[in-house]
Amino acid sequence: MRAGGRDAAQPGPGAPAPWAPTPGLVWAVGVGLVLLVLGVLGGRPDVALVGTPAVLGALGAVIARPRGAVWADVVPTAGEAAAITGDLHLAAPPGTEAVRLRLTRSGHGATEALVRVPGRRTVGLRARSVRTGPQEVVRVEHQGVGPGGFLVGPVAAEAAPTVLVLPRPRAVAALPLPARLRGQGGQHEARRAGEGGGLRDIHPFQPGDTPRRIDWRATARRSPHLEQLYVRRTLAMSEAVVTLVVDSRDDVGPDPRTWSGIRPIRPDDATSLDLARQAAATVAQGYLASGDRVGVEDLGVRRRALRPGAGRRQLERVVHQLALLRPEGAPSRRVRAPHVTAGSLVLLFSTFLDPEAAELARGWRRAGHRVVAVDVLPRPHVRGLDRRERLALRIVTIERSDRLADVVAAGAELVRWSDDAAPARLAALARLSHRRPGRGVG
Repeated sequence: MRAGGRDAAQPGPGAPAPWAPTPGLVWAVGVGLVLLVLGVLGGRPDVALVGTPAVLGALGAVIARPRGAVWADVVPTAGEAAAITGDLHLAAPPGTEAVRLRLTRSGHGATEALVRVPGRRTVGLRARSVRTGPQEVVRVEHQGVGPGGFLVGPVAAEAAPTVLVLPRPRAVAALPLPARLRGQGGQHEARRAGEGGGLRDIHPFQPGDTPRRIDWRATARRSPHLEQLYVRRTLAMSEAVVTLVVDSRDDVGPDPRTWSGIRPIRPDDATSLDLARQAAATVAQGYLASGDRVGVEDLGVRRRALRPGAGRRQLERVVHQLALLRPEGAPSRRVRAPHVTAGSLVLLFSTFLDPEAAELARGWRRAGHRVVAVDVLPRPHVRGLDRRERLALRIVTIERSDRLADVVAAGAELVRWSDDAAPARLAALARLSHRRPGRGVG
């Protein structure tokens, strides 16, 4: 965490508060009086002159002491993956030379600084974070320092405000498409005839066909006497409907010892929900940039889902919705799967530590949807685990591998987001053409 200051006008300080003398004031008065007494009794005016400035400086500091309390307020300015920024507004009563600050964040060490405050000042705050979602900015403890450091004000603490840290999408070259496209406009070529796409076939002229579509070469070749005219039919341009299903029930880190929830997760470790937010934001940005429609469903909480939509505003809604996802109490078992638009592509982001997400993926496959299961479990850290913990991790890994194998056997496709090759895997799935029914869908 680092701080950089700039002057700014802010509200005045609060109610007056007592300022206490420091040991420096006591020593200055004591030493000055001793030198004065020794100089007077010993007939040494030079010694008395040495002690006089110390006594006068201490008395001047007491007379000009600040009357009031230091006012501080933390205002978050932005929150994104890898950086949280905010402004610390300070206001000190007249006579205050500086303010002593102690900045702390949960799970991190403290940062102390002495900041000169000429009445009012704004200090910029910046903290590093690998987490997303609601995060605390910083907790501030402050204390005013009087002239010469002889007096200090009362210590006060400001509660840490919360900022919503948005996930940062990654770059993806290509994304898979559903088996059936919808709509009458978009960037993808559908299987049905329409306007704007590539060549579909050569077909006999029918009522409703425009004369400009007549292919005279094909007509001359197939019907030399012009008994029948032939037209070129093109593919329609359609849009894809994508549903992002995020399993917010689990928020586990790479240390298996924290999966039970008893031990806290290290603040510098990205959790499974952080990976899920990043993965979902990445694919949402890619699809919406192509003019497709994207919606969000949450497996953890039965709140109103974000309906599929398109455009820049929809991307902002999706990213904001993803940042708000978090575990909320003990989730109840779903009786039926969340509603998914017919013909849409389902991307399921889950750790697959329990069978519910896998059962939903198989159900969507039986309904005819193309399903991409995105594994967001971080790579486990096995260093430091004892024999019993390694055995427990091995059992959980075997069960999870069998569960994922059943999902793939049902026709879903698997992408592990913790791997660096996740974008390449999505691009490989995108090469499976949606024009041929069944290919790449199971």
